[in-house]
Amino acid sequence: MGRRIGLIAGSGAIPRFVLDDVRARGWNAAVAAVRGEADPGLAGLSDAFEWIAPWDISGLVRFFRRARVGTVFMAGKISPRTALESAGDEAAALDLLSKAGDRTPGALLRVLIDYLAGQGFEVGNPKVFFERLLCPEGVLSRTEPSRAVLEDIGFGWPLVRRIADEEIGQTLVVKDKAIVAVEGMEGTDRAVLRGGEIAGGGTVVLKAGRRHQDPRIDLPAVGIGTVRSLIEARSVALCIEAGTVPFFQKEEALALADANGIAILARTA
Repeated sequence: MGRRIGLIAGSGAIPRFVLDDVRARGWNAAVAAVRGEADPGLAGLSDAFEWIAPWDISGLVRFFRRARVGTVFMAGKISPRTALESAGDEAAALDLLSKAGDRTPGALLRVLIDYLAGQGFEVGNPKVFFERLLCPEGVLSRTEPSRAVLEDIGFGWPLVRRIADEEIGQTLVVKDKAIVAVEGMEGTDRAVLRGGEIAGGGTVVLKAGRRHQDPRIDLPAVGIGTVRSLIEARSVALCIEAGTVPFFQKEEALALADANGIAILARTA
């Protein structure tokens, strides 16, 4: 039997990608699927599977102990509303909230990592699964960016780096050297759509990581869903941070972007 890892699975394509990689390595996975978020189909890709309510921290620990895992990874999105919901009378969750100080996603995940470490689990770096999805610097699409797009990127790049470092968000929407939308708790796709609603077509979207990014807490990523949002918002370009932001379903996403005249670039920090 290969190595067994634990996976806390949220929504989106990332948990399935991780499980496919785990199986390819000959490892086994025990999946704690966040109720209301995770894909039920993940059960067929795991060796142990259990639904866990979002604030059921004690149940999470019991499951991983029964599954005899030592290292736990987190993958997928959790609805921002979850962070604002009541933890009920779940003692471990209430203790976690008291130590977090605030309910920003980063603060909650940091204290969750510390809690799991205190229970004997290591929280692993998920970049081990995503290294091959990182992009080199340059134009990734066949569609070349216009001069106006490059100017918007030059204007927005130091700003998206700043909001990322301040843990406000990691996505910025600009147009004609004006800030149109800043990502909050809603996530990349909704920020892109909001930018389109505010400014109409022609927006440029930038996504970057923090200078001191802990990928266990938050690993910014893009994929074909991002491109679909760009199309709906009538955006003209996407610029991501090279070597930091994984690009899921890249070939399919780039083909879709080219078919809609959207330039996609990667830029170093």
